[in-house]
Amino acid sequence: MEKKIEMMRHSCAHLVAAAVKELYGDVKFGVGPVIDNGFYYDIDFGEKSINDEDLKKIEKKAKELQKQSVTFERQEMSIDEAIKFFKSEGQDYKVELLKDLKEKGTTKINSEKELVDAVGNDVKNVSLYKTLNFTDLCRGPHVEKAKEVGYFQLTRLAGVYWRGDEKNPQLTRIYGVCFETKEKLKEYFEFLKEAEKRDHRKLGKELDLFCFSDLVGPGLPLYTPKGTVIIEELKKHIESVCKKYDYEKVSTPSLAKLELFEISGHAKKFGDELFHVTSKKQHDLVLKPVQCPHHTQIYASKIRSYKDLPIRYMESDKQYRAEKTGEISGLSRVYAITIEDGHSFCRVDQVKDEIKNLVNMIKDFYSAIGLWGNHWISLSLRDYVHPEKYIGTKEDWDECERILEEVCEEMDLGAKRCEGEAALYGPKIDFIFKTVTGQEIQIPTVQIDFATPKRFGLVYTDKNGEEVNPVMVHRAVLGSYERFLVMLIEHFAGNFPVWLSPVQVKFVPVSEKHIEFTAKLVEEFKDKNIRVEVDNADETVGKKIKKAIAQKPPYIIVVGDNEIAGDDWTVRVRGEEKQLKISKDKFLEKIKKEIEERK
Repeated sequence: MEKKIEMMRHSCAHLVAAAVKELYGDVKFGVGPVIDNGFYYDIDFGEKSINDEDLKKIEKKAKELQKQSVTFERQEMSIDEAIKFFKSEGQDYKVELLKDLKEKGTTKINSEKELVDAVGNDVKNVSLYKTLNFTDLCRGPHVEKAKEVGYFQLTRLAGVYWRGDEKNPQLTRIYGVCFETKEKLKEYFEFLKEAEKRDHRKLGKELDLFCFSDLVGPGLPLYTPKGTVIIEELKKHIESVCKKYDYEKVSTPSLAKLELFEISGHAKKFGDELFHVTSKKQHDLVLKPVQCPHHTQIYASKIRSYKDLPIRYMESDKQYRAEKTGEISGLSRVYAITIEDGHSFCRVDQVKDEIKNLVNMIKDFYSAIGLWGNHWISLSLRDYVHPEKYIGTKEDWDECERILEEVCEEMDLGAKRCEGEAALYGPKIDFIFKTVTGQEIQIPTVQIDFATPKRFGLVYTDKNGEEVNPVMVHRAVLGSYERFLVMLIEHFAGNFPVWLSPVQVKFVPVSEKHIEFTAKLVEEFKDKNIRVEVDNADETVGKKIKKAIAQKPPYIIVVGDNEIAGDDWTVRVRGEEKQLKISKDKFLEKIKKEIEERK
């Protein structure tokens, strides 16, 4: 079924391109691959500016062609013949791809992990598919006739640079979705509506969790008091989990000499992403893009014995990456990243147990917040064709990969081998979670590293009195707080569990005469470390309750004469129609237990 729907979606991309050709004639086509739920096609419309009205027109024409059941006709040519053909058609982008194919044996797009399906195993010949007046460079396969494409809809337009390079011309990308049945298409758009409600950017603003300022700059989130509560609660939680595994907190500065990252190899690999900091007093520093080199220097600050190992450090601090301006989006991609990560320095004979402990720590953490199981695991290995991208020896890489493969097998992780996804210094196990909006986010990771300790001359004295390099194991459990918040906000739709909620109880006094008693309740709850908020606005109770519900606190308590008299409280529980009748003492006992158990 998966291959069938991919074939339908790819054929639909060609159908849309044929519709564009019918409507606009002299346009230049880039590439049109299959993506999740559909496809896109990159097209150069020349001087014409395409808008949403044009998109409707293109969709209408494509559906007309579908009813006519136009065909997808395959033909084969040599690369030289194909170059000549596309030149005659004025299709410069296809010619460029073919020339790359001829010279380099690949048509890989620089910044997108996609290959244009231009050839099979034979690099001398390519296949073309013709639909009406549109001919595309494509390996196929396709459905036979357009009526077999299924149900589709064009969704949006975007501007993209050809092959992902901003020096190249900008093309118009037409996105579409395609499904086997009308019902699945409808389900998809219902899902999109739900995803829009859960969008972290929308909820972050509505719930007053974070903001951005033009004066501070894009990609630099500012966390409000409520957002900071969530960050701090997460920090406390991850620290308590790590403490059980004997991690010790350390603290390092945001600045360092460039030399630190030259030794680690980060300056060479991520040179374009470094923020340089200078001053009139001849300072020349960089903002740290990672924390591991700093941690090596704490290890190096004193003599170590084999009996001291493993030594484990953890830190939650800001890191800085000079991402491309156009890629900055909400909390998903920022310049200032709050990273929770840690590093273990251990002996070779301790490595496997160390990694197993880390996998269990990740499992414990994500199980406690109800996210374990909604993920897949990548065994991220080196790119064997391009070893120059990494530091360290082949022998060390072989050993590291062997250890990780054994761990994955022994722990029955069902890891998928992903070549080319390794870190600069070693292979890793990545945990990729899928949000309820369908986005995949890689957060936890365990990485094994023989190279960095050698680069920094880190040693310990073994039982024979000889100096030996330790192994460095990098790990992130919570990882980037920004990405983690994206997942949390969208997973819970802002309905955070009690222990994470910025406001755990919202008090709503009925009238002015109930304000003084409510203030006493607020102080009593605060003394018990329960986060509360009160609405003393001169408004109706109904309006105040409506405002409170929109802010999604777990509990709302209206304070009136009965509450002052000491009667049982009527508590509005988030997400439940029936209100809870309970005494004040019982309620305090209930909420304290929920907070402590992190339910």
